[in-house]
Amino acid sequence: MSSIPFATVPPIGYGAGSQPGEEADGLAYLAMPSGMRIYEAHLPEVDDPARFAPALATLEAIRAALAQWTLSGSTTVALDALDAENRALVDETLGEGEVAIVVEVPGERIEIQEASCAGVWRLRATATAPGAAPVTRERIDIAPFPRGALVRAFPRDWPVDLDYVARPRRGVVNAPAILTEIVHKSRERRPGGLPHVINLSLLPHTPEDLALIEAGLGRGGITILSRGYGNCRIDATATAGVWRVRYYNSADTLILDTIEVTDVPEVACAAPEDIADSAERLADILAAIR
Repeated sequence: MSSIPFATVPPIGYGAGSQPGEEADGLAYLAMPSGMRIYEAHLPEVDDPARFAPALATLEAIRAALAQWTLSGSTTVALDALDAENRALVDETLGEGEVAIVVEVPGERIEIQEASCAGVWRLRATATAPGAAPVTRERIDIAPFPRGALVRAFPRDWPVDLDYVARPRRGVVNAPAILTEIVHKSRERRPGGLPHVINLSLLPHTPEDLALIEAGLGRGGITILSRGYGNCRIDATATAGVWRVRYYNSADTLILDTIEVTDVPEVACAAPEDIADSAERLADILAAIR
């Protein structure tokens, strides 16, 4: 029997036709976030400084509050005295930043938009009462996160019945253990303490688990959207200090699902160094306008 020398046998997977052509579908990579926002200074045109003196004074008050801000501080600048044109100039100068907040509690709705200067928050609160016309007030808050939203985030009392949660249910696997951990960390949390993060994306769970966790934690009063690198949606639960934080890529696909036990998730807050930068930026803008 004749044998073929080993060297004459062509290796499998090599040579013409062994690789997919350009027209063939390649690897399906997960879409990466895109469209990251960056700061761009905007200089509104002011033809008559005297006409817009109230707006310029308000912007100066905001700049001073930014420059004097301390870690424990929060300053409010009223806008009720400004007419429509002066308010428009303030809005145009401050621009629109990455974080938007909606607060919905009985009898009140607050819409909050971060300015392009981090740490500057534009608030519009509308209060409604039975038989009365809605009352709207507007102001600026200078803080890492607007205090007006934080005090309305959680109801005063939302007891989580862990005995009820622990009862056997069809499809429920890890929800009782996860809820027990969340409640324990919520009760031992202290203001200013380090956050405790539970990564639901890495934990085995069923749809029934998620439904039980959501029902057990309840729903709080505020929703936050951060539009920095992709999108991040943050919902306050009814359990004090507990937040549902979900990250999406530019294709609106959920890429990270977490629960944070903290004062406010860091992704929604302005950093102290950003607030200092905002004071300098606003000073440069005011100097150019004048």
